[in-house]
Amino acid sequence: MAEFIVAIELGSSKITGIAGRKNKDGSISILALAQEEGEACIQKGVVRNIDKTVQALSNIIKKLEVTLKTRIAHVYVGFGGQSIMSVKNTNVRELSSESEVTQEMINELMDANRSMQYPDKQILDAVTQEYKVDNQYQAEPPVGVPCKRLEGNFLNILCRKEFYRRLKKCFDQANISILDMYISPLALADSILTDAEKRGGCVLVDLGADTTTVSVYHRNILRKLTVIPLGSRNITKDIASLQMEEEDAEKMKLKYACAYTDANDIDPTFTYPIDKERSIDMPKFVDIVEARVREIIENVRSQVPDEYADKLLGGIILTGGGSNMRNTERAFRLYTHIEKIRTAKFVNETIKSSNPIVNAKDGRLCTVLAILAEGDQNCAGNDITGDLFEHQQPKPATQSAHPVDVQPTPKQPGRVIEDTVTPQPATVQPASKNTENKKEEDEVVPKKTHKFFSKLSDFFRKMTEPDEEDK
Repeated sequence: MAEFIVAIELGSSKITGIAGRKNKDGSISILALAQEEGEACIQKGVVRNIDKTVQALSNIIKKLEVTLKTRIAHVYVGFGGQSIMSVKNTNVRELSSESEVTQEMINELMDANRSMQYPDKQILDAVTQEYKVDNQYQAEPPVGVPCKRLEGNFLNILCRKEFYRRLKKCFDQANISILDMYISPLALADSILTDAEKRGGCVLVDLGADTTTVSVYHRNILRKLTVIPLGSRNITKDIASLQMEEEDAEKMKLKYACAYTDANDIDPTFTYPIDKERSIDMPKFVDIVEARVREIIENVRSQVPDEYADKLLGGIILTGGGSNMRNTERAFRLYTHIEKIRTAKFVNETIKSSNPIVNAKDGRLCTVLAILAEGDQNCAGNDITGDLFEHQQPKPATQSAHPVDVQPTPKQPGRVIEDTVTPQPATVQPASKNTENKKEEDEVVPKKTHKFFSKLSDFFRKMTEPDEEDK
């Protein structure tokens, strides 16, 4: 039986599916890659058109299966976008007398944090920042330490419930079984950042098409996660405002745009051609591009908490398709006043592939490769034989770990659904009283009925119904 892992990333520019096999030496061999345009489906990382997203996901699975010559039973999914945000929360336990901290006390603080309610949002993950025992802070759980006051500080990663519902609905309608879900920025950090960068303090900046994701780390702990609703497509739209199609503006951006241009290199008499008849003066083009780039960078800089602004020994790490623009590192140094900048064009894992898109190593596939690296269970189904009744046995709906609305305590940051968890009562989202279809929507894996049998049933029903003339 075939063995491989399948990961899907829903990006605003591309929806990407990738299949790979983990080797004994720790490397990953890429077996198949499929992409669909995401602009009509996803906006700022959020599903906007369910039907088009379902079609794109179905096309990706079909393309992968053709290459793999094997059915895909399950997939790992990574998601991010503007719906994701982080919020700090503090829970305190006052003790009647000085007592030693127990693991039960720690668990109670964590459960209290998990039970926090946010309007229209749900907790996807909770990252412990530190504990405060009386007046002393410490990173590790203070089990055995005597105190009269115990405080736990947490960073809750939230997601809009509506976004999560739409995401599940797309996979349900596409008949795709989700094995596990990951918060893309956290999985990306695991595959991009070094231990020294996380420990010393750094800012990971993922420059996407519609959004820019900022993750701040210090002492190996995520301190802030935010998504800025600005990306490289905003630069394209700014160029298009010079009375041209966005397609032409995108080509000009890729060919001529520079994140920073020295004043001495700007020629007032030079022009960039739009087509055979029109052109743009170089100074005007440079001003348009740099104004938007500067806005994005200054927004990134403003997301770094003041207490960590001077503790970024690891500097800024850039990745994503937007990091390919020339002089991006120079622009970040100029506008953030942080000298240590590096661009991560590829993940830290050893990837073996003959696919030119993978081997381009331009930052665009870093997130989906990070999701692939997180996966640890076989996603392969039956071999494709061409048999008409190949799909007669549907995929069992029990393959999912548990309903997505149950929020587990993950083994590792970024993992939304756990393989084996005991759901905490406080983390279960309350069910709607008068929505009969709610239970069906909350299942990660939908019931699967092949279209062949559905059509066959309709055929016999029509055959047995009396004609209009007989009525």
